[in-house]
Amino acid sequence: MGRPETCQIDRKSQQSAPQPAEVAPQTWHQVQDNIQPGILHQGYSTTAPVVLGNNMVLGHPWTTGLFDCHEYQTNAIMTAFFPCVTFGQIVEVLDERELTCPLGSFIYVIMMPTLCFQWIMGSKYRAKLLRIYNLVEAPYTDVISHFFCPFCSLCQEFRELRNRGLDPALGWNGILAQRQGRQYHNVQVNVPPQDQVMSR
Repeated sequence: MGRPETCQIDRKSQQSAPQPAEVAPQTWHQVQDNIQPGILHQGYSTTAPVVLGNNMVLGHPWTTGLFDCHEYQTNAIMTAFFPCVTFGQIVEVLDERELTCPLGSFIYVIMMPTLCFQWIMGSKYRAKLLRIYNLVEAPYTDVISHFFCPFCSLCQEFRELRNRGLDPALGWNGILAQRQGRQYHNVQVNVPPQDQVMSR
């Protein structure tokens, strides 16, 4: 009895091994279909998505760069002295007031001086912002951005929400009131005039 050849055994094992399934890359339209509708998703996007070869979508670029803090100086100064307030404002908008600004600020204050772990919370909410608006994780990953440039990251996230019509400085209730005011104004503008009768 001859011993089976090694190459024959290898061929049999290759044939019986399950082959990994090929996953087709998503096109931009498929990504858009997966986004849930809601007040956070009503923000506009004027930039085209970043697309690699084979129609693989990375996402939209940010409306401002990481180091463009000068574009909104009021927030830059506030964040330089009170980063916890900016973080709390961002959290309140992204969580749709499930976590309020004062509570978010308090968590950031506790984690900042005692544990130096504020970058964990910062990167978590940055990742949430990326998912909501399908943004590119650039120029660095969320963790690196918040670990090495926490103030610039907070300012960029604040500007991104503001540029999309959700000003974190207003708070969630202020944003809702602003939206309702716009809808009321649009209804008033679109109401046709009452029937008028001409008399001689």
